Amino acid sequence: MSDLIRLESLSKSFRGRPAVTDLSLTIPKGEIFGLLGHNGAGKSTTFGMMLGHVRPDAGEAFICGHSVQKDRAGALRRVGAIFETPSFYDYLSGWQNLRFFVSLSGDVSDARFREVVELVGLTERIHDPVTHYSHGMRQRLALAQALLPDPEFILLDEPTEGLDPAGIHEMRAMIRKLRDEHGLTVMLSSHLLSEVEQLCDRVAILDGGRLVFSGAWRSGPPRWKLSLDDQAAAGDVLDRYIAECDGDVVILREGIDIADLVSDLVHAGVRVKGVELLRATLEDFYLGRTRP
Repeated sequence: MSDLIRLESLSKSFRGRPAVTDLSLTIPKGEIFGLLGHNGAGKSTTFGMMLGHVRPDAGEAFICGHSVQKDRAGALRRVGAIFETPSFYDYLSGWQNLRFFVSLSGDVSDARFREVVELVGLTERIHDPVTHYSHGMRQRLALAQALLPDPEFILLDEPTEGLDPAGIHEMRAMIRKLRDEHGLTVMLSSHLLSEVEQLCDRVAILDGGRLVFSGAWRSGPPRWKLSLDDQAAAGDVLDRYIAECDGDVVILREGIDIADLVSDLVHAGVRVKGVELLRATLEDFYLGRTRP
């Protein structure tokens, strides 16, 4: 899988205060990748440098093999973005807003307009004035604007901010659809770690402008909680199956199926009252790698 995005030693300071320091990471094609960090950690500055809005003091960002700093037009030709708070002309319809913003950067066919409007679920309301749009509809209109150039890569800054649970669910499904059915590579930031957890297998975590982690956050063997009637009577069976044990929490030996362990425990006369797979959360992982 080739890397669509490559950041090389990006650094940026404002008035002598470092915002991002020596940031390097890669994002393969076809991935949904999360950029995480506290407020002020450097996420917006990173996005700004990737989109050419902020000039780095050092380093370079590459998109589709083009340097943003040396060939911004080439790098951003197939890029869409929702960056910072989307703004529209309330007195114009959604369709007129999209037409206006596209006219500033290039031409898009009516067929592409209709395709994108349908994709984001605004077909029935696209000709209504934006002043009558809910926050969720405005977010979908912003997504439509980002998708009109038919991008390969889309950057989403807090795409679910301010949405109700139904809106969050719809946006999550839409992001997956962009990757799975349309082949887009997605990079997103969000303070809703539960949403990032459901969308992203790989993340980068910034803390104080420095990269403290990049990669797959789900790692290590699964941990199981066993509730047994008689822990002592299960000792011989457990010794054959488990690699580590901490009270009633166990890690199985490689290649062992939990169903086989449970079956042998039952055959040994041990009552198994419960078996629970303990899943690490992204919130726990994140908080363990950042300062309070």
